[in-house]
Amino acid sequence: MRDPTGFLQKEYQELVDKALDWRLKELQGASEPVTMVDGREVIVLCANNYLGLATHPKLKQAALEAIEKYGVGSGAVRAISGNMDVHMELEERLAKFKKAEASLTYPTGFMANSGLIPQLVDKGDLIISDELNHGSIIDGVRLSRADRAVYKHNNMDDLALMLEEAEKNNPRRILIITDGVFSMDGDMAPLDMVAKHGKKHGAMIYVDDAHGEGVLGKGGRGIVSHFNLTHKDVQVEMGTFSKAYGTIGGHISGSDSLVKFAYNKSRTWLLSSSHPPAIAAATIAAIDVLENEPQHVDNLWKNTEYFKQAVIDLGFNTGNSQTPIIPIIVGESHKAKALADELYKAGIYVVPIVFPMVARDLSRIRVQMHAKLTKDQLDDVIGKIETIGKKLEII
Repeated sequence: MRDPTGFLQKEYQELVDKALDWRLKELQGASEPVTMVDGREVIVLCANNYLGLATHPKLKQAALEAIEKYGVGSGAVRAISGNMDVHMELEERLAKFKKAEASLTYPTGFMANSGLIPQLVDKGDLIISDELNHGSIIDGVRLSRADRAVYKHNNMDDLALMLEEAEKNNPRRILIITDGVFSMDGDMAPLDMVAKHGKKHGAMIYVDDAHGEGVLGKGGRGIVSHFNLTHKDVQVEMGTFSKAYGTIGGHISGSDSLVKFAYNKSRTWLLSSSHPPAIAAATIAAIDVLENEPQHVDNLWKNTEYFKQAVIDLGFNTGNSQTPIIPIIVGESHKAKALADELYKAGIYVVPIVFPMVARDLSRIRVQMHAKLTKDQLDDVIGKIETIGKKLEII
């Protein structure tokens, strides 16, 4: 008789045997640069909370006041009765911050990509996507009925060639999609050149700036700002609140027509309940902080530059990182896991990144810098990485 679930344990064990399984640790406190994980006080270098806003007093106070006024849930999808004034205020503030006509929030960044991308194109259209784009982009592309092409990572000659080839088939629409900051390597898309090539062929440009939010651009406005572009150059700027903003959710910014199209077409928006009002209020407060407290972004970059140069000087391979995502590439998955395990024992929490998230021979630990780490804490981390790196014969 067929066993309908027998494959589950077998396939999981195969992941374990190949050192490709995730082993979850338990965070026993707030997302802070130093906190308790599995009963051990550790320095956390694997959080998306780049600026420390998840525990900022202004965000916490805004959330508490919103709970008192609205309760803890919105009660419905936004298309019915879940569209509160606090949601509208957030989108108005975000659009102003992004210098866009309009913005729209989604429950998560993954839902923005998986819900919007399939609606922007259809049969007879073409999506051209960077080969290292995030899994949520890949899933969004797969859900579409458009033809697909993948260009070599950040290779503008390859993108140009694909656009020239595309013209021979005269697609109805062309959609070029790229991450802004690539989450495993910390490098940036050359968005100015992507936009230039796209404009030449009348293509729509879609950038997923999840890891550039609150990090790049003027006052943390993101990669479109970083390259001095507008939403006429980059028609869809997608991002998340779950990283530098310190809360949760996805969003898009662009034209008023884009936003109206998106909330009428995206099932992930239409069929999902809206954010808890406390989250919306806290995110508004995060925008206030970004506008009025520039020291958080400044500190993040000071720490990034200091740490990155130190580990490079020790002989570690940090790839092509240009941002506060700093990979320490070691090669084999077993070696990456050993490095993460030894660092955890030494009081530093990082996670190994292995296949299929990266190529099999490019396993690494991924350091994500934090604005609130002190120089003494960074020096402590650098010293321990040096000792353990030598012990494991990485350097």
